[in-house]
Amino acid sequence: MDTLTIAIISIIVGISVLLMFRPLRRVLISKYIIKLAARAMPKMGDTERIALQAGTVGWDGELFSGSPDWDKLLKFKIKPLTGEELDFLGGPVDELCNMLDDWQIIQDRDLSPEIWAYIKDHGFLGMVIDKKYGGLGFSAHAHAKVVSKISSVSVTAAVTVMVPNSLGPGELLHHYGTEDQKNHYLPRLAKGIDIPCFALTEPTAGSDAANGQSEGIVCKDKKGHLAICLTFNKRYITLAPVATVIGLAFRLYDPDGLIGDVQDLGITCALLPRSTPGLIIGDRHDPMGIPFQNGPVKGANVVAPIDVIIGGQSGAGRGWHMLMEQLAAGRSVSLPAQAVAAAQLSVRATSAYAQVREQFGLPIGKFEGVREGLARIAGRTYFMNAARRFAFGAVDADEKPSVISAIVKAYLTEASRTCINDAMDIHAGSAICRGPSNIFNSPYNAIPIGITVEGANILTRSLMIFGLGAIRCHPYVQDEMDGIANNDLKKFDRAFFAHLAHITKNCARSFLLGLSGSRFAASPVTGVTARYFRELTRFSSVFALLADVAMGTLGGALKRKEFISGRFADALSWMFICSTTLKYFHDHGCPHNQKALMQWTVTHALKQIEDALLGILENLPNRFLAQLIQVLAFPFGARCRPVNDQQTDAATDILFSNDAIRDHLTMDIFIPPIDQSGLGQLDHALTLVKRAAPVRDKIDSAVRKGILKKENMMKMAETAAAKDIVSSDEFTTIVKAELIRDKIIQVSDFSAKTYSELK
Repeated sequence: MDTLTIAIISIIVGISVLLMFRPLRRVLISKYIIKLAARAMPKMGDTERIALQAGTVGWDGELFSGSPDWDKLLKFKIKPLTGEELDFLGGPVDELCNMLDDWQIIQDRDLSPEIWAYIKDHGFLGMVIDKKYGGLGFSAHAHAKVVSKISSVSVTAAVTVMVPNSLGPGELLHHYGTEDQKNHYLPRLAKGIDIPCFALTEPTAGSDAANGQSEGIVCKDKKGHLAICLTFNKRYITLAPVATVIGLAFRLYDPDGLIGDVQDLGITCALLPRSTPGLIIGDRHDPMGIPFQNGPVKGANVVAPIDVIIGGQSGAGRGWHMLMEQLAAGRSVSLPAQAVAAAQLSVRATSAYAQVREQFGLPIGKFEGVREGLARIAGRTYFMNAARRFAFGAVDADEKPSVISAIVKAYLTEASRTCINDAMDIHAGSAICRGPSNIFNSPYNAIPIGITVEGANILTRSLMIFGLGAIRCHPYVQDEMDGIANNDLKKFDRAFFAHLAHITKNCARSFLLGLSGSRFAASPVTGVTARYFRELTRFSSVFALLADVAMGTLGGALKRKEFISGRFADALSWMFICSTTLKYFHDHGCPHNQKALMQWTVTHALKQIEDALLGILENLPNRFLAQLIQVLAFPFGARCRPVNDQQTDAATDILFSNDAIRDHLTMDIFIPPIDQSGLGQLDHALTLVKRAAPVRDKIDSAVRKGILKKENMMKMAETAAAKDIVSSDEFTTIVKAELIRDKIIQVSDFSAKTYSELK
């Protein structure tokens, strides 16, 4: 062995020993790296730090790891509904849905007094409040199901019910209120004696809610008691016009040191009775014509006792933590539930309409343009059901999934938009003419509301999902940041070198899986889904590698590179959607009638993931690293194909041929009685048209043979009956089908006077 070889081996062994011997490594390497990292790390404000610390990490962390534990996903149990929750869904919820006339609600610009009373009396406003305070104590699963069912009938009623059970006074009191606050307010909120709202958004602070201008000054009232002098200007506050107790977020200052040494205490949450002097509830907003109660709240120099702070005096300055932690859970439930309802309504109504409505002598569901739109609706509804199920399941498992909640809020409301738009296109004239029978008027108009509130989707995609995930879900970055912030060299050293090993593993894994077409990745199952799990493992490793490269090369500038962070959000979100879809399929026993929808979803999702990852590589500023990773991770270029025509046909055919899958896809919505215009009548029309199909075949056969002349179906049926081609019972069957077919394609019309009075 020559001298050079010995020297090289000695250097390698020496470096290896150095890296393994931690005390020496910390002294010779880590103490210098931590100083460089501290200078490079961007400054972080309190609100940003709190947002990053809020919530928990679960399956999102596995996807971020580069090597997801698929057994962990498949073994995760979704808490089932209790008997009491099922009884509520089949009892009071169904009864409420029967009472709701959405067209009349729009004309009246409010729920009727009878509906308001029913909602209050039956505990709808206290679903999440514990039973010991008079609430229903329901799970997130039940909460989501209730919201979905009501949303399918009336968005106005659904919003009215969901807001008190989402981010608001009830939720905040439960977790952070004093015993006196809980004992006073929670029973009143549970029974609807008090109606809550929560005032966060301001004219100058919408998405940037942490920088609101509302403020409170600690002072003493006329009796010398500690108080707060509040000045605030809030808008877009749901239920504000009818609220009796107003939750308020503001920045609290203590310039005279009345409660401590800190002058700027930070964002604080308080509860103000409507009767508070100086509190002004403004007039109503009109969000897209959907008449749920919404309006501004303001006040100047409003003096309130200091014990209005949620949590009492000790809650001062903890408001942002409260909001971020509860939002991490709340976004997993209400808005995804509303989005799912719109999607399920779209798939049920449109799959019926496509078989009942005829053009050019054929049901429109025979035309490929219609089938393409219907497959998109069905496929999206399938993955929306799967993703939101996992999200509320995480909440019921006592998680506060901040990243997952952002994903389901943004991507499910966007998917809902696509479903409704496709449904509108297929229903065409019957969907654009407003009236009592139009079931799409409110869902269509409500789409921008769900997309805008609780963090606008643009912000959620471009800043929040990857912005939170890059630190919260990464296995080592948060520990590195904590080590730097606390000058904890031991913690930083351990995380930093584990991080280097993590990068090395993902680099090797990405190359091996890219070269082999994911064949060497492990799958938790065999059969039709095995290759999808393997492909997701490959994409997870590429995603993790790219995330490290982006953070390492861009540093703090990454949060301003919204094009790139948005693509990271797309990749992570579609990995989540794809993986939860696979779980959903397996949790239901891999049924054959779900296979086409599962494959449509997974094919679509994998294509979205690959496009997002390649988009990141094409736009990373460091072109050398980008091209190197592209060669490593995508040695044969893009491999995923979009959904093909056969998959589109399969997804549509299963809807037309299998009533069980149609029922399964739409299990959460309310199906009205058959004599009710809209969905109830449309469902009944489908039943009659299917029942008449064999009779129709007889008549069509007689036409082809020249026995009957081609003309209007009713006339052909009369002639066929006269010639004994069809029996009298068969004639009655097809007449009923044709009459209802004609009825469901009609649209409302109004006299000039009535039209001028429409809302």
